[in-house]
Amino acid sequence: MPANPSAAVSLNRAVMARQMLIAREKITPVRAIERLAGLQAQVARPPYVGLWTRISGFERSDLTKALVKRSVVRGTAMRGTIHLLSARDYLAWRPALQPMLSLGLQSIFSETADLDLVPVLSAARDHFANAPCTFDALRSALGRKFPAMNERVIGYAVRMRLPLVQVPTDATWGFPASADFAVAEQWLARPIAAESNDVASLVLRYLAAFGPASVADAQTWSGLRGLRETFERLRPKLVVIPGPRRVELFDLPDAPRPSGEIDVPVRFLPEYDNLLLAYADRSRLVDDEHRSRLVTRNLQVPGTFLVDGRVAGIWKITRKRATATLTLDFFATQPKKVRQALEAEGTALATFIEPDASKVEVAFTGP
Repeated sequence: MPANPSAAVSLNRAVMARQMLIAREKITPVRAIERLAGLQAQVARPPYVGLWTRISGFERSDLTKALVKRSVVRGTAMRGTIHLLSARDYLAWRPALQPMLSLGLQSIFSETADLDLVPVLSAARDHFANAPCTFDALRSALGRKFPAMNERVIGYAVRMRLPLVQVPTDATWGFPASADFAVAEQWLARPIAAESNDVASLVLRYLAAFGPASVADAQTWSGLRGLRETFERLRPKLVVIPGPRRVELFDLPDAPRPSGEIDVPVRFLPEYDNLLLAYADRSRLVDDEHRSRLVTRNLQVPGTFLVDGRVAGIWKITRKRATATLTLDFFATQPKKVRQALEAEGTALATFIEPDASKVEVAFTGP
Protein backbone atom coordinates (compact mmCIF):
# COMPACT_ATOMS: atom_id res chain seq x y z
CA MET A 1 0.00 0.00 0.00
CA PRO A 2 1.12 3.63 -0.48
CA ALA A 3 2.99 5.28 2.39
CA ASN A 4 0.14 7.74 3.02
CA PRO A 5 -3.15 6.01 2.10
CA SER A 6 -5.32 9.11 2.64
CA ALA A 7 -3.14 11.23 0.35
CA ALA A 8 -3.14 8.51 -2.29
CA VAL A 9 -6.95 8.33 -2.15
CA SER A 10 -7.21 12.10 -2.67
CA LEU A 11 -4.89 11.94 -5.64
CA ASN A 12 -6.81 8.96 -6.95
CA ARG A 13 -10.14 10.75 -6.83
CA ALA A 14 -8.68 13.77 -8.63
CA VAL A 15 -7.56 11.70 -11.60
CA MET A 16 -10.74 9.59 -11.56
CA ALA A 17 -12.78 12.78 -11.98
CA ARG A 18 -10.61 14.14 -14.77
CA GLN A 19 -10.48 10.83 -16.60
CA MET A 20 -14.27 10.52 -16.50
CA LEU A 21 -14.17 7.34 -14.44
CA ILE A 22 -16.43 8.37 -11.56
CA ALA A 23 -19.42 8.56 -13.88
CA ARG A 24 -19.86 8.18 -17.61
CA GLU A 25 -20.42 11.56 -19.21
CA LYS A 26 -22.45 12.82 -22.16
CA ILE A 27 -19.69 14.16 -24.35
CA THR A 28 -18.51 13.78 -27.94
CA PRO A 29 -15.52 11.56 -28.71
CA VAL A 30 -13.54 14.56 -29.95
CA ARG A 31 -14.11 16.54 -26.77
CA ALA A 32 -13.46 13.47 -24.61
CA ILE A 33 -10.15 12.76 -26.35
CA GLU A 34 -9.11 16.36 -25.75
CA ARG A 35 -10.06 16.19 -22.07
CA LEU A 36 -8.11 12.96 -21.72
CA ALA A 37 -5.06 14.55 -23.42
CA GLY A 38 -5.14 11.83 -26.05
CA LEU A 39 -5.65 8.08 -26.07
CA GLN A 40 -2.85 5.58 -26.53
CA ALA A 41 -3.56 3.75 -29.77
CA GLN A 42 -0.73 1.29 -30.42
CA VAL A 43 -3.50 -1.18 -31.23
CA ALA A 44 -6.69 -0.09 -32.96
CA ARG A 45 -9.30 -1.48 -30.51
CA PRO A 46 -8.24 -0.02 -27.13
CA PRO A 47 -9.32 3.61 -27.77
CA TYR A 48 -12.85 2.39 -28.53
CA VAL A 49 -12.93 0.54 -25.21
CA GLY A 50 -11.43 3.53 -23.42
CA LEU A 51 -14.22 5.77 -24.69
CA TRP A 52 -16.90 3.15 -24.02
CA THR A 53 -15.92 3.06 -20.36
CA ARG A 54 -16.06 6.87 -20.09
CA ILE A 55 -18.85 8.13 -22.38
CA SER A 56 -22.54 7.59 -21.75
CA GLY A 57 -24.18 5.75 -24.63
CA PHE A 58 -20.95 5.47 -26.63
CA GLU A 59 -21.16 3.42 -29.82
CA ARG A 60 -18.32 2.19 -31.98
CA SER A 61 -19.52 4.26 -34.92
CA ASP A 62 -19.19 7.47 -32.88
CA LEU A 63 -15.41 7.30 -32.95
CA THR A 64 -15.19 5.89 -36.46
CA LYS A 65 -17.23 8.84 -37.78
CA ALA A 66 -14.89 11.30 -36.04
CA LEU A 67 -11.90 9.57 -37.67
CA VAL A 68 -13.49 9.60 -41.11
CA LYS A 69 -14.42 13.28 -40.71
CA ARG A 70 -10.77 13.89 -39.79
CA SER A 71 -11.60 15.63 -36.51
CA VAL A 72 -9.62 12.86 -34.78
CA VAL A 73 -6.34 11.45 -36.06
CA ARG A 74 -4.07 8.53 -35.21
CA GLY A 75 -0.38 9.35 -35.27
CA THR A 76 2.93 9.37 -33.40
CA ALA A 77 2.87 11.62 -30.35
CA MET A 78 3.76 11.29 -26.66
CA ARG A 79 6.63 8.93 -25.82
CA GLY A 80 7.08 8.32 -29.54
CA THR A 81 4.06 6.00 -29.54
CA ILE A 82 0.84 5.99 -31.53
CA HIS A 83 -2.04 8.02 -30.07
CA LEU A 84 -5.47 9.26 -30.99
CA LEU A 85 -5.61 13.03 -30.74
CA SER A 86 -8.06 15.62 -31.93
CA ALA A 87 -6.87 17.15 -35.19
CA ARG A 88 -6.34 20.52 -33.54
CA ASP A 89 -4.29 19.03 -30.71
CA TYR A 90 -2.12 17.04 -33.09
CA LEU A 91 -1.37 20.12 -35.18
CA ALA A 92 -0.67 22.23 -32.08
CA TRP A 93 1.37 19.69 -30.09
CA ARG A 94 3.63 18.24 -32.77
CA PRO A 95 6.27 21.03 -32.62
CA ALA A 96 6.58 20.74 -28.84
CA LEU A 97 6.99 16.97 -29.11
CA GLN A 98 9.44 16.99 -32.03
CA PRO A 99 12.63 17.32 -29.91
CA MET A 100 11.61 14.19 -28.01
CA LEU A 101 10.88 12.32 -31.24
CA SER A 102 14.22 13.33 -32.72
CA LEU A 103 16.07 12.18 -29.59
CA GLY A 104 14.15 8.92 -29.68
CA LEU A 105 15.31 8.36 -33.24
CA GLN A 106 18.95 8.94 -32.31
CA SER A 107 18.72 6.73 -29.23
CA ILE A 108 17.67 3.78 -31.39
CA PHE A 109 19.70 4.56 -34.51
CA SER A 110 22.70 6.61 -33.39
CA GLU A 111 24.02 6.76 -36.94
CA THR A 112 21.20 9.12 -37.92
CA ALA A 113 23.03 11.93 -36.08
CA ASP A 114 25.55 11.94 -38.97
CA LEU A 115 23.08 11.40 -41.80
CA ASP A 116 21.59 14.09 -44.00
CA LEU A 117 17.92 13.22 -43.63
CA VAL A 118 16.59 16.24 -45.52
CA PRO A 119 16.50 14.51 -48.94
CA VAL A 120 15.02 11.36 -47.35
CA LEU A 121 12.20 13.29 -45.67
CA SER A 122 11.57 15.28 -48.84
CA ALA A 123 11.34 12.10 -50.90
CA ALA A 124 8.99 10.56 -48.34
CA ARG A 125 6.75 13.61 -48.39
CA ASP A 126 6.63 13.46 -52.20
CA HIS A 127 5.82 9.75 -52.11
CA PHE A 128 2.90 10.26 -49.70
CA ALA A 129 1.68 13.19 -51.82
CA ASN A 130 0.94 10.76 -54.64
CA ALA A 131 -1.29 8.64 -52.39
CA PRO A 132 -1.38 7.30 -48.82
CA CYS A 133 0.58 4.09 -48.44
CA THR A 134 1.83 1.61 -45.86
CA PHE A 135 5.28 1.84 -44.34
CA ASP A 136 6.29 -1.38 -46.08
CA ALA A 137 5.59 0.28 -49.43
CA LEU A 138 7.34 3.48 -48.37
CA ARG A 139 10.48 1.65 -47.21
CA SER A 140 10.67 -0.25 -50.48
CA ALA A 141 10.34 2.93 -52.53
CA LEU A 142 12.88 4.86 -50.49
CA GLY A 143 15.22 1.89 -50.39
CA ARG A 144 15.42 2.00 -54.17
CA LYS A 145 16.06 5.75 -54.09
CA PHE A 146 18.66 5.58 -51.30
CA PRO A 147 20.25 2.14 -51.75
CA ALA A 148 23.21 2.92 -49.49
CA MET A 149 20.94 3.51 -46.48
CA ASN A 150 19.38 0.89 -44.22
CA GLU A 151 15.65 0.62 -44.95
CA ARG A 152 14.80 0.21 -41.26
CA VAL A 153 16.68 3.41 -40.46
CA ILE A 154 14.90 5.21 -43.28
CA GLY A 155 11.49 4.04 -42.12
CA TYR A 156 12.00 4.97 -38.49
CA ALA A 157 13.50 8.34 -39.41
CA VAL A 158 10.44 9.18 -41.47
CA ARG A 159 8.11 8.02 -38.69
CA MET A 160 9.86 10.23 -36.09
CA ARG A 161 10.61 13.29 -38.21
CA LEU A 162 7.71 13.61 -40.63
CA PRO A 163 4.24 14.40 -39.18
CA LEU A 164 2.14 11.49 -40.40
CA VAL A 165 -1.32 10.18 -39.59
CA GLN A 166 -2.94 6.86 -40.38
CA VAL A 167 -5.83 6.62 -42.81
CA PRO A 168 -9.02 5.07 -41.37
CA THR A 169 -10.97 2.41 -43.24
CA ASP A 170 -14.13 0.38 -42.71
CA ALA A 171 -12.15 -2.12 -40.59
CA THR A 172 -13.89 -3.29 -37.43
CA TRP A 173 -11.90 -0.93 -35.20
CA GLY A 174 -11.26 1.81 -37.72
CA PHE A 175 -7.84 0.68 -38.98
CA PRO A 176 -6.41 -2.49 -40.53
CA ALA A 177 -3.33 -4.12 -39.03
CA SER A 178 -1.18 -2.48 -41.70
CA ALA A 179 -2.71 0.94 -42.22
CA ASP A 180 -1.88 3.51 -44.86
CA PHE A 181 -0.19 6.72 -43.76
CA ALA A 182 -0.57 10.26 -45.05
CA VAL A 183 1.20 13.53 -44.35
CA ALA A 184 -0.79 15.26 -41.62
CA GLU A 185 -0.98 18.68 -43.28
CA GLN A 186 -2.31 17.14 -46.48
CA TRP A 187 -4.78 14.84 -44.72
CA LEU A 188 -6.14 17.68 -42.60
CA ALA A 189 -5.68 20.47 -45.15
CA ARG A 190 -4.20 22.57 -42.35
CA PRO A 191 -0.61 23.36 -41.42
CA ILE A 192 1.27 22.11 -38.40
CA ALA A 193 1.62 24.92 -35.85
CA ALA A 194 4.48 27.32 -36.48
CA GLU A 195 7.78 25.95 -35.23
CA SER A 196 7.86 26.76 -31.55
CA ASN A 197 8.64 25.12 -28.27
CA ASP A 198 5.31 25.76 -26.55
CA VAL A 199 5.89 23.07 -23.97
CA ALA A 200 4.09 25.11 -21.31
CA SER A 201 0.73 24.65 -23.02
CA LEU A 202 1.34 20.92 -23.25
CA VAL A 203 2.18 20.76 -19.53
CA LEU A 204 -1.01 22.63 -18.63
CA ARG A 205 -3.08 20.21 -20.68
CA TYR A 206 -1.35 17.31 -18.98
CA LEU A 207 -2.18 18.69 -15.55
CA ALA A 208 -5.80 19.26 -16.57
CA ALA A 209 -6.08 15.58 -17.48
CA PHE A 210 -3.83 13.92 -14.89
CA GLY A 211 -2.95 16.37 -12.11
CA PRO A 212 -1.90 16.85 -9.42
CA ALA A 213 1.38 15.56 -10.79
CA SER A 214 5.14 15.96 -10.47
CA VAL A 215 7.73 17.02 -12.98
CA ALA A 216 8.81 13.39 -13.29
CA ASP A 217 5.19 12.36 -13.94
CA ALA A 218 4.85 14.86 -16.80
CA GLN A 219 8.13 13.69 -18.29
CA THR A 220 7.00 10.06 -18.09
CA TRP A 221 3.75 10.88 -19.89
CA SER A 222 5.21 13.06 -22.61
CA GLY A 223 8.65 11.54 -23.08
CA LEU A 224 10.10 15.07 -22.93
CA ARG A 225 13.16 15.76 -20.83
CA GLY A 226 14.09 18.76 -18.71
CA LEU A 227 10.58 19.92 -17.80
CA ARG A 228 11.68 21.34 -14.44
CA GLU A 229 12.36 24.73 -16.02
CA THR A 230 8.89 24.79 -17.59
CA PHE A 231 7.24 23.98 -14.28
CA GLU A 232 9.23 26.70 -12.54
CA ARG A 233 8.03 29.27 -15.08
CA LEU A 234 4.47 28.09 -14.54
CA ARG A 235 4.74 27.92 -10.73
CA PRO A 236 3.01 31.30 -10.10
CA LYS A 237 -0.03 30.05 -12.04
CA LEU A 238 -0.21 26.67 -10.30
CA VAL A 239 -1.00 25.28 -6.89
CA VAL A 240 1.63 23.12 -5.23
CA ILE A 241 0.55 20.10 -3.21
CA PRO A 242 2.80 17.93 -1.02
CA GLY A 243 3.02 14.52 -2.61
CA PRO A 244 4.25 11.06 -1.65
CA ARG A 245 7.90 10.75 -0.72
CA ARG A 246 8.17 14.55 -0.27
CA VAL A 247 7.76 15.20 -3.99
CA GLU A 248 6.10 18.43 -5.09
CA LEU A 249 2.90 17.95 -7.07
CA PHE A 250 1.59 20.72 -9.30
CA ASP A 251 -1.96 21.38 -10.38
CA LEU A 252 -4.29 23.91 -11.97
CA PRO A 253 -6.00 26.07 -9.34
CA ASP A 254 -9.56 25.35 -10.50
CA ALA A 255 -9.13 21.69 -11.49
CA PRO A 256 -11.45 19.18 -9.80
CA ARG A 257 -10.10 17.57 -6.63
CA PRO A 258 -13.12 15.77 -5.15
CA SER A 259 -13.27 14.32 -1.68
CA GLY A 260 -11.58 10.99 -1.13
CA GLU A 261 -14.89 9.75 0.25
CA ILE A 262 -16.64 9.87 -3.13
CA ASP A 263 -17.46 6.42 -4.50
CA VAL A 264 -15.90 5.17 -7.73
CA PRO A 265 -17.69 2.31 -9.53
CA VAL A 266 -15.86 -0.64 -11.02
CA ARG A 267 -14.37 0.29 -14.37
CA PHE A 268 -12.58 -1.52 -17.19
CA LEU A 269 -9.57 0.08 -18.87
CA PRO A 270 -8.29 -1.12 -22.25
CA GLU A 271 -4.80 -2.23 -23.13
CA TYR A 272 -2.28 0.64 -23.05
CA ASP A 273 -4.68 3.04 -21.37
CA ASN A 274 -2.93 6.36 -20.76
CA LEU A 275 -4.04 6.40 -17.15
CA LEU A 276 -1.45 3.70 -16.38
CA LEU A 277 1.26 5.34 -18.49
CA ALA A 278 0.93 8.92 -17.25
CA TYR A 279 2.92 8.77 -14.01
CA ALA A 280 6.42 7.99 -12.79
CA ASP A 281 4.83 7.25 -9.41
CA ARG A 282 1.73 5.09 -9.85
CA SER A 283 1.00 4.69 -6.14
CA ARG A 284 -2.29 6.56 -6.52
CA LEU A 285 -3.48 3.80 -8.86
CA VAL A 286 -1.86 0.49 -7.99
CA ASP A 287 -0.03 -1.17 -5.11
CA ASP A 288 3.71 -1.47 -5.66
CA GLU A 289 3.65 -5.27 -5.47
CA HIS A 290 1.35 -5.43 -8.50
CA ARG A 291 3.10 -2.92 -10.77
CA SER A 292 5.18 -5.57 -12.51
CA ARG A 293 2.01 -7.18 -13.86
CA LEU A 294 1.03 -4.03 -15.74
CA VAL A 295 3.75 -4.40 -18.37
CA THR A 296 4.71 -7.71 -19.93
CA ARG A 297 8.22 -8.74 -20.95
CA ASN A 298 7.57 -7.65 -24.53
CA LEU A 299 6.28 -4.26 -23.27
CA GLN A 300 2.60 -4.94 -23.78
CA VAL A 301 0.20 -3.29 -21.33
CA PRO A 302 -2.80 -5.54 -20.58
CA GLY A 303 -6.37 -4.46 -20.06
CA THR A 304 -7.07 -3.77 -16.39
CA PHE A 305 -10.06 -3.26 -14.14
CA LEU A 306 -10.49 -0.81 -11.29
CA VAL A 307 -12.10 -1.41 -7.93
CA ASP A 308 -12.58 1.74 -5.84
CA GLY A 309 -10.39 3.57 -8.32
CA ARG A 310 -7.40 1.25 -8.02
CA VAL A 311 -6.13 -1.45 -10.35
CA ALA A 312 -7.43 -4.74 -8.97
CA GLY A 313 -6.54 -7.11 -11.80
CA ILE A 314 -6.21 -7.67 -15.53
CA TRP A 315 -8.70 -8.84 -18.13
CA LYS A 316 -8.72 -10.44 -21.55
CA ILE A 317 -11.47 -11.51 -23.91
CA THR A 318 -11.51 -14.60 -26.07
CA ARG A 319 -13.93 -15.87 -28.66
CA LYS A 320 -14.79 -19.50 -29.33
CA ARG A 321 -17.42 -19.95 -31.98
CA ALA A 322 -20.46 -17.94 -30.82
CA THR A 323 -19.31 -17.53 -27.21
CA ALA A 324 -17.33 -14.55 -25.96
CA THR A 325 -15.54 -15.10 -22.64
CA LEU A 326 -14.18 -12.26 -20.54
CA THR A 327 -11.64 -13.56 -18.02
CA LEU A 328 -10.79 -11.44 -14.97
CA ASP A 329 -7.54 -12.23 -13.14
CA PHE A 330 -7.67 -10.75 -9.63
CA PHE A 331 -4.61 -9.43 -7.80
CA ALA A 332 -6.31 -10.01 -4.43
CA THR A 333 -9.52 -11.51 -3.08
CA GLN A 334 -12.59 -9.34 -3.66
CA PRO A 335 -15.93 -9.48 -1.83
CA LYS A 336 -19.00 -10.96 -3.49
CA LYS A 337 -20.57 -7.52 -4.07
CA VAL A 338 -17.53 -6.36 -6.06
CA ARG A 339 -17.46 -9.56 -8.13
CA GLN A 340 -21.13 -9.10 -8.96
CA ALA A 341 -20.50 -5.51 -10.07
CA LEU A 342 -17.56 -6.63 -12.19
CA GLU A 343 -19.62 -9.40 -13.76
CA ALA A 344 -22.36 -6.95 -14.74
CA GLU A 345 -19.94 -4.36 -16.12
CA GLY A 346 -17.83 -7.07 -17.73
CA THR A 347 -20.84 -8.54 -19.50
CA ALA A 348 -21.60 -5.12 -20.96
CA LEU A 349 -17.96 -4.76 -22.05
CA ALA A 350 -17.88 -8.17 -23.73
CA THR A 351 -21.11 -7.38 -25.54
CA PHE A 352 -19.60 -4.12 -26.80
CA ILE A 353 -16.45 -5.85 -28.06
CA GLU A 354 -18.22 -8.92 -29.49
CA PRO A 355 -21.71 -7.69 -30.44
CA ASP A 356 -22.46 -10.71 -32.63
CA ALA A 357 -21.72 -13.26 -29.91
CA SER A 358 -24.82 -15.26 -29.01
CA LYS A 359 -23.44 -16.00 -25.55
CA VAL A 360 -21.30 -13.94 -23.15
CA GLU A 361 -19.51 -15.41 -20.16
CA VAL A 362 -17.46 -13.80 -17.38
CA ALA A 363 -14.85 -16.00 -15.69
CA PHE A 364 -12.76 -15.25 -12.60
CA THR A 365 -9.21 -16.39 -11.84
CA GLY A 366 -6.71 -15.52 -9.13
CA PRO A 367 -7.37 -15.26 -5.37
